Amino acid sequence: VPPLVFSSELSRFRNQTRSFFRASVKRLQTTFRARAFSFTSNGGGGGSQGNPFLLPGATAATILMLGALHIRRMYSDKKIEEARERGIEQEFQPDAKAAFLRLLPLRSISRLWGSLTSAELPLWARPHVYRAWARAFHSNLEEAAFPLEEYASLQEFFVRTLKEGSRPIDPDPQCLVSPVDGTILRFGELKGVRPMIDQVKGFSYSVSSLLGASSFLPLITEGKVHEGSSEEEKTPTEKTKKTWWRVSLASPKVRDPVSVSPMKGLFYCVIYLKPGDYHRVHSPVDWSVLVRRHFPGNLFPLNERATRTIRNLYVENERVVLEGLWQGGFMAMAAIGATNVGSIKLLIEPDLKTNLPVRKLLHSQQPEERVYEPEGVGMMLKKGNEVAAFNMGSTVVLVFQAQAPKGKDEFNFCVKRGDRIRVGEALGRWH
Repeated sequence: VPPLVFSSELSRFRNQTRSFFRASVKRLQTTFRARAFSFTSNGGGGGSQGNPFLLPGATAATILMLGALHIRRMYSDKKIEEARERGIEQEFQPDAKAAFLRLLPLRSISRLWGSLTSAELPLWARPHVYRAWARAFHSNLEEAAFPLEEYASLQEFFVRTLKEGSRPIDPDPQCLVSPVDGTILRFGELKGVRPMIDQVKGFSYSVSSLLGASSFLPLITEGKVHEGSSEEEKTPTEKTKKTWWRVSLASPKVRDPVSVSPMKGLFYCVIYLKPGDYHRVHSPVDWSVLVRRHFPGNLFPLNERATRTIRNLYVENERVVLEGLWQGGFMAMAAIGATNVGSIKLLIEPDLKTNLPVRKLLHSQQPEERVYEPEGVGMMLKKGNEVAAFNMGSTVVLVFQAQAPKGKDEFNFCVKRGDRIRVGEALGRWH
């Protein structure tokens, strides 16, 4: 008899608990319906009705992430500014965090974040979430092409287009413009054997490692070189025709032959995009894109601390490289992915998918290569045309040849390290 009495009491308690939660949920639903109706009747309605009920988990996670990122960014910016005021240049120094990052499933985390940010937000909550993002990362909402209510998710808002005329393109034909909004990290001329790009003071990485072994980077051979490099003495155009069809065996750890040097007039520029920046990539010049390479890899963060602590950061991360020719000679643009970048969308090749699940992330994995036109015509792009789009922050690396036209002086950069630059503004020009 006692067990039967206890069982009846337990079932009665469960029924009471269920009825309490049902009544609570109904009260909350009624409240949010009233708020949604009030917002719509006051002129806040758009093209989509959204969800008038509880905030989804994606919205709550987004708000928490915004607060954490904002606090972290403020602290990091303060430390960097203090160091710059004292004239201190940050040096390469690996730490425990860099080793810990290698143990994390950053690709899976990035795909999860992409799923959260692609969830549709309630109509009434969209302006609040987007304004919070703008305050945290200093985004200019007045440049957005559409009203905030029309961006169904944070991902749509992040890759938003701008109003026409927001980014005027420098019309000077002897000028190379910035392909993105961002901060100038490094730039200069490639010289000496085995051309290298500075990641940070005290550490550099190989240009050929970034672009791939099958790149038609204009180099000059001196003496004996590794197998497969005998074509380096030929002109860039001749080399291009023979290397388009070569199966790329490059890996992020590839090393250039010590006897290879860059041709005169070969430059590079590294531009970092913060989370609050406009995240579409445009063409820096009128050029013909001949080859696209997709390198699967890690998705380490690309902020300033990561560049100081992770070796071969830009070489190890997933990236998409475009190569071709412009009036100055060789042109390559590398779009490098980062943590929480759900994908790199190549607008000139919509079928390309990045940040896909893979069983093994080995550095020996061959990059996927596509030749746009075997006849040598390629895909023509005008200066200022949209090329790609990022999710979250990332980095673009330009490697280009700038042979001075007849009657012109040598190419010179017109920016400084640390400068903020926008799409269409001049990076450098011939005078």
